[in-house]
Formats: sequence, C-alpha cells, structure tokens
Amino acid sequence: MQKVDVKKAFGISVRAWRKRKGFSQEVLAERSDLHRTYISDVERGARNLSLESITRLARALEISTAALFPAELPSGEVGPIAEHGYGQEFVDILLVEDNPDDVALTLHAFKQARFANRVQVVTDGEEALDFVFCRGKYAAHQPAERPQVVLLDLNLPKVSGMEVLRRIKTDERTRHIPVVVLTISQMFKDFTECERLGAETYIIKPLNFQRLSQVTPRLKFDWALLKAAPSELQ
Repeated sequence: MQKVDVKKAFGISVRAWRKRKGFSQEVLAERSDLHRTYISDVERGARNLSLESITRLARALEISTAALFPAELPSGEVGPIAEHGYGQEFVDILLVEDNPDDVALTLHAFKQARFANRVQVVTDGEEALDFVFCRGKYAAHQPAERPQVVLLDLNLPKVSGMEVLRRIKTDERTRHIPVVVLTISQMFKDFTECERLGAETYIIKPLNFQRLSQVTPRLKFDWALLKAAPSELQ
C-alpha cells in the first residue's frame, strides 16, 4: 500500500482552505500569529507542525482541526475531494431554485461535466438564509460548511432572491461568498441592482456547462472532477 505524505497532504488542505476563505498567506499568517514563511513551508509540506500550530491554523481559518486532515482512500492516495481540502460533509455549491425542472437541468449539467462538488438544493429564500447563516434546521452546521458559491434565482417564495443577496453581501461573515444570479431573460433589467448589492454575474437559465464555464473564471472556484472510467478514456 502506498503511504500518504501526511505533511504534503496537510499542506494541500491548508492551501485549499486558505483560498476558499479568500486569504493571502500574509493574512493567514497574521490571523494565526505565525510567520508568512512558516505558512509557505506548511503549504509546501516542508514543516513538522506542533499541535499548537495546527490549532492556530484551524482557528484562523474558522474550521475544526479535523477538517484540515484529508481523508485517505484504501489505495493510500488522497481522494479528489479531500485533495482540495473539502471534507465529504462540506457543500461547495448552494443552488437556490424553486423550479424543479431547472433544478434537474442544473444537476444534469454538473453530472455531464463530471463535477464532484457537493450541491445543496433549497427551494425558497428563507431556507437559503438558514443554510448560509447556520440557523434553523442547519443550526448544527459550522461556519466552514457555508457554500463556496451560491447560484441564486430571484423569484423565490418566502424571501425574495434580491433580499437573500442583500443579506449575504451585507454580512461580514458571508460577503466573500460569490453569488451568481439565475435569470430566464437576456434583457435582465434587475442586474444593475444585483451588481450594486454584490452579485458577481448572472447566468441565463436553463443552466448548462457552456454557460457555467463562461462565468467560472470570475468566481475563482476550483471544480473537483470525478476521475473518468477507463472506458471513457479510450
């Protein structure tokens, strides 16, 4: 069995979490009260860390210490999700959409593109806010389980998509989360207001791989890809 290089795997995890939070090495160093070169060495897998340093890094990243340790596959290799620093319980994408047909088309687009990122679907604005702010039935969630990207329809029951966007972008805990607005019209009159509130961009529904790939560079989002089966490589 091939052994995992624990220091290297840990460094990959730290780097992925840092990028996910939008921190530079300097910011992480300041938040954890560690030197920047120390952070650089950690991410390169060149440091033997003490428990105190691991705890400092976890606190600085607002995650549990356990979340910093990637899972190991039976082969001894680091799995594709863990390699990016994301545990199996973490949701990368929050899809806020009340139309079941559009939900099905979006999930199909992810499947066709072989994205392995976890997706949480909620169907109204109130539940979207509960998920993002770890309250209600999601109260047991940790801040690290907030989504990396929100795909947001504006026409939602209970709480409008515009209000969901406003609350996400006016709260310091969540304003860093990229929000992509979903719309059915190319003549999207509301986007000026969405842009003012902090939306990154918008996508014309139904969402497909081509439309998603056009906006991905703006999101600074690393897709986790499923490994193709041998038959698909021939």
